[in-house]
Amino acid sequence: MDVKSRQYNLDEAFSYCATVTQAHYENYPVASFFLPQEKRPYIQAIYAFSRIADDYADEQNISKDERLTKLNDWEEKLRQCYDGNADHPVFIALKDTIKKNDIPIDPLKDLIAAFKRDVIQNRYDTFEDLLSYCKCSANPVGRLVLMIFNYRDEKLFELSDCICTALQLTNFWQDVRVDREKDRLYIPIEDMRKYEYKLQDWNNGVINEGFRKLLRFEVERTREMFYKGAELPSLVAKDLQLELKLIWFGGMEILKMIEKNRFEVINSRTQLDAFNKFRIFLRGLIFNDLSNYKKKRKRKEPWDLT
Repeated sequence: MDVKSRQYNLDEAFSYCATVTQAHYENYPVASFFLPQEKRPYIQAIYAFSRIADDYADEQNISKDERLTKLNDWEEKLRQCYDGNADHPVFIALKDTIKKNDIPIDPLKDLIAAFKRDVIQNRYDTFEDLLSYCKCSANPVGRLVLMIFNYRDEKLFELSDCICTALQLTNFWQDVRVDREKDRLYIPIEDMRKYEYKLQDWNNGVINEGFRKLLRFEVERTREMFYKGAELPSLVAKDLQLELKLIWFGGMEILKMIEKNRFEVINSRTQLDAFNKFRIFLRGLIFNDLSNYKKKRKRKEPWDLT
């Protein structure tokens, strides 16, 4: 639908954002029915804003300059939105979300900065460099959700950052095949060197002992980051608690499945099926102390010669 072909009222704008949210596959619940109904439209508005910008960055059939132009235009619409002007349905909904929840512009600008970075950068030399990307691409989302639920405490923000960064990293290890098709490599080059996995091997889609050691290392430190943020659900009210636990358990389950599949992420994409999601839901209902949930001792895999 050409959004310029008609005028949207506020209800229609929020409905548009809900459609965008529901149209995309996600491992983790996005504004699910476990959240209070009055909060869901605000989260859907933020998701739609981010999703469309992400799609602009991913348009492989147009040039980098054209993608950056689209993102710059999207950022300008954001600035106009904060000035009180909005004609696109996403920004009509976002304008109301901003006003009702006192949302600052910086987290939203950070998201666009991350998508621009996806257009111009496709390799990361160090893990710290990758974390700087996550700081803009993932962490703002968690902070925005907390703001919508009236949380502004820095400790909660920091715990949320840990979970959001862990989720972003999990997506990277899950989407190696998808990103490789776009010539994007999120595995830090320094880690590839450490495990003697060559860039040429990655280009050729090689899965060998070095790759399995490399991915196991990335999965383990991603899991530790989940644990660093594990206290967050217990510090918020029940209206947000279950959603956060489902997100946390969903990320941890993806990591477990990647391990179980022996890190075959170059040739296939690990996904949660209905049974996985049901188990995650049950865990969300049963477990409250996530910080000690199934902490695993280090085990030796058949391909691990260390």
